[in-house]
Amino acid sequence: MIAVALPDAADFDAWRTEARRLIGARTPPEAIAWRGKAAPDLFGEALGAAAPEATAYASRAFIEVARKAALHRDEGRFALLYRVLWRLQTTRNLMEDAADADVAQLNALAKAVRRDEHKMHAFVRFKEIETPAGPRFVAWFEPQHHILRESADFFVRRFTGMAWSILTPEESAHWDGAALSFGPGGTRADAPMDDARDEDWRVYYQNMFNPARLKVAAMTREMPKFYWKNLPEAQDMQGLIRAASTRAQDMVIAAPTEPRKRAGAAHARIMPETLAPALEGVAQQASPPNTIDELNKALGACRGCTLWSCATQAVAGEGPLDQPRLALVGEQPGDQEDLAGKPFVGPAGQVLDRALAAAGIARAETYVTNAVKHFKHEARGKRRLHKRPDPGEIEKCRWWVTNEIRLVRPKLVVALGATALQSLTKHKGSLESARDADLTTREGAALRATVHPSYILRLPDAAAQRQAFDRFVEDLRAATIAAAGDSSGSSPRVRSRD
Repeated sequence: MIAVALPDAADFDAWRTEARRLIGARTPPEAIAWRGKAAPDLFGEALGAAAPEATAYASRAFIEVARKAALHRDEGRFALLYRVLWRLQTTRNLMEDAADADVAQLNALAKAVRRDEHKMHAFVRFKEIETPAGPRFVAWFEPQHHILRESADFFVRRFTGMAWSILTPEESAHWDGAALSFGPGGTRADAPMDDARDEDWRVYYQNMFNPARLKVAAMTREMPKFYWKNLPEAQDMQGLIRAASTRAQDMVIAAPTEPRKRAGAAHARIMPETLAPALEGVAQQASPPNTIDELNKALGACRGCTLWSCATQAVAGEGPLDQPRLALVGEQPGDQEDLAGKPFVGPAGQVLDRALAAAGIARAETYVTNAVKHFKHEARGKRRLHKRPDPGEIEKCRWWVTNEIRLVRPKLVVALGATALQSLTKHKGSLESARDADLTTREGAALRATVHPSYILRLPDAAAQRQAFDRFVEDLRAATIAAAGDSSGSSPRVRSRD
C-alpha cells in the first residue's frame, strides 16, 4: 500500500500532481491510501521521489467536477477522484455516463459543494466593529465543506470598498481593501454577537414573509435549519411559521385592495387641481390646443379609449417644432418606447436611425411621432407582445396626430406603415399601392407612405432584410426631395388616392 499525504485538506492542485506521478508509475487505485493534511500512515510506504510524472488524460468535464468535489468533507473523495481518473485513461467518455456509480458519486459531491457555496453567498451576515485602522466588518460562518478559499473572491468582488473578515472553524479570510489573506480558524465567540443591522434583517424578513404561500419543506430547502443559528432574521422563523395559518385566514377575511397596475406609478400621478379643468376639454378631444406643450400636457390625461389603462405612459412626438422638412408618423409606441416615454428608441428605432443616416437625413432635424399614443400589447409571461391597434382606437387617437401636424407644420408627412396611413388618410388600397405616390392627409398636408421599420425586422432572412432596407432608404430620400420642392409651403404635385 502506498501512502500519499496531501499538504491541505482541499488542495486539488497537490492531488493532481501526485495523481500524475501515480499514473506514470501505473499504480492502480486499490494500491493507494490518500491522507489529507500530511497525516502519517504507519502501515503504508511513501511514493518515491523519483517516481515519474506522466501527462494523464483528463477531460474538461472531469476537471470542472473534480475541482468542486475535492472541497467536500468526504474522507474518500481523493480516492474517488483518482479512481475516476484511472478509468478515464481507458474509457475517455466515462464522464458522459451519468449512470456510472463513480461518476454519479463524483457529481453528487460537486453538487453538495456548489450548494454550500451558494448558501455562504446568501447567509454571511457582517457585523461592524471599530479597529485602530477604522471600521471592519466581521462575519461568522460555518460551512459544511472546505469552501472558504473558493468563495472568498465572491466577497472581494461584492465588498471591494470595505475591510472585512470571515471567520470559520477551519480558517479565516481577511480583506483590507487591497489584498486578500487567510489565517487560522476561530470560534463563534471571536465574532460580534449583535449589530445594529440585525433588526433591519428581521424587519425585512418579516415583511417579505407571505403566510398564504408558506411551504415549510421548500423554505427549509432554501434556508436549511443548519444555518438558522447564525441568521438574525431566523430568530422569528418558528413564530412566523406557527402564526402563518391565522395570518393567512386574516388576509382572506380582509377587504380586497385595488390591484396596482404595472404602470401604476405613471397613472397614479394626480393632476394639480388648477390645471385639470384647463386640460379636461383637450383630453376629451373637445378643443384644439394652441401649442405643442399644451398638447403634450393634455396627452397624459387622455382617456379617449382603454389603451391608457395598460400602458406606462402616453408617448408624445419628438423633434423640431418649427416647420421641419419631414414629420415621420409610425404606428404606436413599442415596449421600450412605452417605458422611456420617447418615440422610436427600440429595435425599430435603431433601424430608422440607420436608414435616416443612409439617406443623408439628420434625425435631430426630423419630427417623429406615432398615430396611436399608447402601447397596445398582450402579456406573455413577463414579456409584453405588440398588438396592432384596431380601427376604432386609431380613429379616436387621430385627433392627437392631426393637431401635432397642424402645430409643427412639416413640409412633408411620411406615413410609416399601414396604421399610420389609415390614420392620416382615407386610402383604401394596400400600403404598396401608396408607395411612390404623392398623397395628402385628410387635412391637405403633403404626404408620402413607406413601410414601418419593424417590417424589415420581421423578414425571415438577411438578404430580404437588406433589400427591404435599401428600398426604405430610397423612400426616405424621395421624401426629402419632395419636401425640398415645397419651399413655398404649397404641396408638391399631388396625385391623391384618398
